[in-house]
Amino acid sequence: MRLTESLSLALKNIVSSKVRTLLTMLGIIIGVAAVIVIVGLGSGLEHYVADSFSSMGTNTLTVTVQSRGATRTMEVEDMYALVEEHPQELDLCSPTVSMMGGVKIGTETVSASVSGVSEDYSSIYGCTIAQGRGLQYSDIASRARVCVVGAYINQAYFGGQAVGQTLRVGGQALTIVGVLGQRESTLSEGGADDCLYLPYSTAARLGGSRVSSYVVTMVDESRMAQSKAVLEQALTAFFGSDDYYTIVTMSELVDTMTGMINILVGVLAGIAAISLVVGGIGIMNIMLVSVTERTREIGVRKSLGAKERTIMEQFVIEAAVTSALGGLIGIALGCLLSAAATVAAARLLGEALTVAPTLSAVVMAFSISAGIGVLFGYLPAKKAARLNPIDALRYD
Repeated sequence: MRLTESLSLALKNIVSSKVRTLLTMLGIIIGVAAVIVIVGLGSGLEHYVADSFSSMGTNTLTVTVQSRGATRTMEVEDMYALVEEHPQELDLCSPTVSMMGGVKIGTETVSASVSGVSEDYSSIYGCTIAQGRGLQYSDIASRARVCVVGAYINQAYFGGQAVGQTLRVGGQALTIVGVLGQRESTLSEGGADDCLYLPYSTAARLGGSRVSSYVVTMVDESRMAQSKAVLEQALTAFFGSDDYYTIVTMSELVDTMTGMINILVGVLAGIAAISLVVGGIGIMNIMLVSVTERTREIGVRKSLGAKERTIMEQFVIEAAVTSALGGLIGIALGCLLSAAATVAAARLLGEALTVAPTLSAVVMAFSISAGIGVLFGYLPAKKAARLNPIDALRYD
């Protein structure tokens, strides 16, 4: 029997019992769809994390320092001097002061992100000024009570006319001198546009703390390791030890987050793949029933000269076709669920999280589904091929 004849016979047997075949394929369908959605979600999360961190500058080094008692204390001027000593590797520097507590606008308290930065923050973080002006060196030097707000605060609380208005941070009134350009596709509370920047000198005075964190940009992002090593050597020489500072790159944070996402996706995909095994067991059970139901047919074919290899080939192909059809239906279902998940994420979370099936996941899922049909169809096919023709013809 030729391969085309085996395929034709397999399709006829599948069509003759549609409901039973659909129930048999259910485990394969669910498993394939789940794997596609989970892998697509993982890919979407990776892109989302990368995009989120790129807005913070992937060419930056975040330095946290602490004083060495009374013997050695790093001032802002010291850090600027260290950066200026290595112009081939290091470029801009901005002290950063994160402030806790809410921002009071009128009688309303909002939970915007508040940071004290230098006049170079717009260049470091890739921000644009949509209205007014950015922070200036004179603001830093005079500890001016001014600030620049994000597009969300401008629209949500000032109707797009925030420049010249005032708000309160830490109980102190600040005058808004500028509005940042919109960074996200949609304005939302807690997003990248829900932020406020003020001079780091002002933030340190309001918070009653010293500056202990700095953001330093690299001249060449591809030379991240060298730039980080240069800064480490300079800080170690300054403090006499490497115990008084930490340096973290945004690229390292992105890699760490991506690694965690990949581990989670792998675990979830492994759990979803259990459905494929269950589906394979279902196919094996149904094929064993089919062998029993078609015992006389097998006896007739063997008595007419059909070889064991031909009988075995027919049943393996039938199991593989059943499993492959389940895989195709699962792929279609997975694509539909991925599209629905993308829409749901946009509506519920207000975030541009794309859950898109990847080609590798589709190919892998289909290959596994077809392979499961062959694997779990082998035992019933072997049983059918080894039937004694005389006993098979006597079977009622």
